[in-house]
Amino acid sequence: MPNPGIKDEKRYQKLRDKGASKEKAARIANASAGEGRKTVSRRGGRSSSYEDMSKVELYDRAKEVGIPGRSSMSKKELVKALRNH
Repeated sequence: MPNPGIKDEKRYQKLRDKGASKEKAARIANASAGEGRKTVSRRGGRSSSYEDMSKVELYDRAKEVGIPGRSSMSKKELVKALRNH
């Protein structure tokens, strides 16, 4: 059943099948539908490495995206949670 909030349902389903979270799959599918896949993929990978960020920066990023339990996570756990979000 199509979700009216998803602009590129095929892309969304492929990402979900690969294990992406609903939120992450929707974010990518909607961005690629709006700007084109080529534009979105060219932009990808420009952010700094999570390993180069401080624990405070990682915590703030986890707070932005709404990762639960972030206050009790170590730096390593925050990196893993952000990557899998």
